[in-house]
Amino acid sequence: MAPVPMPSALTFELLAKCSVTKARAATLHLPHGPVPLPIFMPVATQASLKGLTPDQLADTGCRLCLNNTYHLGLKPGQATLEAVGGAHKLQAWPHNILTADSTGSFQMVSLLKLAQVTEEGVRFLSPHDGTPMLLTPEHSISLQNTIGSDIIMQLDDVIATTSPDHARMLEAMQRSVRWLDRCIDAHAHPERQNLFCIIQGGLDLELRRQCTAEMVARDTPGIAIGGLSGGEAKDAYCRVVDTCTGLLPEKKPRYVMGVGYPEDLVVSVALGADMFDCVWPTRTARFGNAITAHGVLNLRNATYATDFRAIEPGCQCPCCRPADAKPPGLGLTRAYIYHVTAKETAGAHLLTMHNVHYQLDLMRRARDAILQDRYPAFVREFFAALYAGDRGKYPEWAVVALRGVGVDLLRE
Repeated sequence: MAPVPMPSALTFELLAKCSVTKARAATLHLPHGPVPLPIFMPVATQASLKGLTPDQLADTGCRLCLNNTYHLGLKPGQATLEAVGGAHKLQAWPHNILTADSTGSFQMVSLLKLAQVTEEGVRFLSPHDGTPMLLTPEHSISLQNTIGSDIIMQLDDVIATTSPDHARMLEAMQRSVRWLDRCIDAHAHPERQNLFCIIQGGLDLELRRQCTAEMVARDTPGIAIGGLSGGEAKDAYCRVVDTCTGLLPEKKPRYVMGVGYPEDLVVSVALGADMFDCVWPTRTARFGNAITAHGVLNLRNATYATDFRAIEPGCQCPCCRPADAKPPGLGLTRAYIYHVTAKETAGAHLLTMHNVHYQLDLMRRARDAILQDRYPAFVREFFAALYAGDRGKYPEWAVVALRGVGVDLLRE
């Protein structure tokens, strides 16, 4: 039997729905302020977004970022987090934080080479020093209660979506439901921290339906779709997201974990998802890559050595914005980024600022389009820019997924 529904420390204000697709615009009111949806959440794994100070992250417009429960539990550790008063104070971040264990993402899947999953929890060897460790649902929630994050995620049992072991996939899905019940029982601060469940089931749509029904019955403040972005084909990914969102309550936030490529965000919003996260924008910045509306630019390429345009002309991030703008920007050029990105840490720092801004701005523009009930047009404009108007290059998975929600990319 499902436990009694817990108190909620959030308010989900649904503002508009697309008249064609399943896209929604909303405001998520959390303990540390309102968050516009749909939203991309930057990943500050160890209470730090690589390359940005807290003020610089806030200047991008970010009002909800991620920390990793597992990593913070190892360092600085629960005692230190307790002493300092939680992660908001530790990282000087006055806005909202979501915490999750690596189990819900590719990180724990990779760590499972060192792990054994039982009903008790996950036993594994620390990647730092090889020390045997046990992560249980209760310990995960205890850590997150100490961290003080505004949204906390259940501990779930997840295996790679590409696994052919159906029996193990069923076991993981059913165990995730049981572990959610243990998380609910262990949660000490439901009045100020929101526990989200995580739907599992791999690529099996029937397992996803069963898990969704069980999770919805628990009535948690928000719901995540987990276990994706693990190497599965994009068309399979879209079928899972579309299936799950079609079964979820209208007035709760829907979070697809580990998703961050711009095309994935735009299509997933059309499929009815609200929240996303990924390390890709910051990680790709460290390799000299800039995300733009026309694709990713590798600014380590010598062709940019004398390119004196902004990273992305018209972009309003602090790097691209001209020095005489209001507020003033740095007015940096591609040539300058090329000059510093190979040998100076400033290159990665500046590209991280640009990339995070791009992702957040993409979702801001998507939200505006939904509020104006022109999301199908926004989607067409996005793909036309990304592929320079060549419809023959549009990815088939995106064409098929969008056609399923009423948008035909191949027609005017």
